[in-house]
Amino acid sequence: MKKIAFIAIVLAMSAAMGRAQESRQDISLSVMGLSEPFIASSTNVQVHSGPGYGALASYRYMLTPSMAMEANYGITYQNKIHYYVNPNNYQVMTRTQEVSFALVRSFVYRKYNPFVEVGAAAFIFLPIVNSGTTSLDVKQQTAMGPMYGAGVAYEISPSFDIRAEYRAFVTKVPTFGDPQLATNRWYNIFVPAVGVAYHF
Repeated sequence: MKKIAFIAIVLAMSAAMGRAQESRQDISLSVMGLSEPFIASSTNVQVHSGPGYGALASYRYMLTPSMAMEANYGITYQNKIHYYVNPNNYQVMTRTQEVSFALVRSFVYRKYNPFVEVGAAAFIFLPIVNSGTTSLDVKQQTAMGPMYGAGVAYEISPSFDIRAEYRAFVTKVPTFGDPQLATNRWYNIFVPAVGVAYHF
């Protein structure tokens, strides 16, 4: 009887360990850039922006060996958005935050793991009131839209990999609550990132 109980316990522990190994998770921390394209609109408003730099934290949960759900939070320090509204110029220094969720499909080629992703994001534009902002009526704005991207992870050990990715968000051009800055246009915000992921 004791032998049967011992064998049952060993089998249960083996099954639990096998299940734990199947449950692949990882967290990553990356540095990222932010680039917003030039926009010319039908409302005579032109928009161009300087680059922004920040950090991105991500969590992935593997649903299958090649499919994962991903949650992201990113923040940039600051970048300048310039509006030309004939004949006036307005500048808004802004800090951005990103909250996004994506479905990630990965492929394995030895130590290289390319992947593609698609999902949805909330992009928060936070104006910074300082000498770089020339319009003091601007307000915080949240934009929602789809996100997509691709990248590659290089395995440096069973627990760590280096990850490089290029993501994009499709959002409406922000107006910061000021009607005269409206473009009635959408654009892609490009967000390249490079970082390290830890698997557990």
